[in-house]
Amino acid sequence: MKEQFTFKELEMDRLQEALTLIRKVFLEYEAPDYSDEGIQEFMRFVEDDAMKRMLTESKIHIWTCEDNNKIVGTLGARPDHINLLFVDGRYHRKGIAKQLIRIMIEHFSPSAVTVNSSPYAVEVYRKLGFVNTDTEQTVNGLRYIPMKRKI
Repeated sequence: MKEQFTFKELEMDRLQEALTLIRKVFLEYEAPDYSDEGIQEFMRFVEDDAMKRMLTESKIHIWTCEDNNKIVGTLGARPDHINLLFVDGRYHRKGIAKQLIRIMIEHFSPSAVTVNSSPYAVEVYRKLGFVNTDTEQTVNGLRYIPMKRKI
């Protein structure tokens, strides 16, 4: 079946589907680089009630990419910072992350966007115009490299 990507804001009744994708992709691609502490910290961040509360309080904004009504990519962000960018592995290298970032930038109009990239995603962010702003850091078991892209 041909891919028919649709990009839109996350509908609250689809939060569980989006979080399931985020957890799956995290466990497959990023968790192998993390300690148990880091994995637990990430899972607390994307816990259903915590994420619902952040969305309700506008502390995070989430967009999705759907293929034939199935969520295959997500981007969660504050006005100038990406918190969650996850794309199903079967959909890597199809421009989904690039399009989600473009939508986020159009929505918020920041002068720059930052991200604390996992070691796995650094090359992806570099290809999307981000540069390292510091060396790798670890907080609560989460390894990340601070990065920035000027708009």
